[in-house]
Amino acid sequence: MTMKSVYESIMTGLNEAIEDAQSEGKKLNRRTVTIIPVKEYGAEQVRNIRNSVGMSQSTFAGYLGVTKKTVEAWEAGTNHPSGAASRILNMMEMDTELVEKYPFVQCGI
Repeated sequence: MTMKSVYESIMTGLNEAIEDAQSEGKKLNRRTVTIIPVKEYGAEQVRNIRNSVGMSQSTFAGYLGVTKKTVEAWEAGTNHPSGAASRILNMMEMDTELVEKYPFVQCGI
């Protein structure tokens, strides 16, 4: 694709957007995206999730990509999971088979 054709493509898209914004009847597709806030987890909830997937604190920490001390602090209530860890905990709650589908930690016998 030449620089001229890229420019023309961008200008065509911009002109369509301007025309659509100024018209009464909207023609362009619109999509609304809503991001669900990160859930906050307390000590008992973290422990219950860990126990439901049958992991030790150490294995659970490895699965979530945090240290064992972090999991200990969560379960003691001195700290709380946030960000990606909270999202993964939420996914574990929603799908009890998540750790089997995505085996980031493998235990040997």
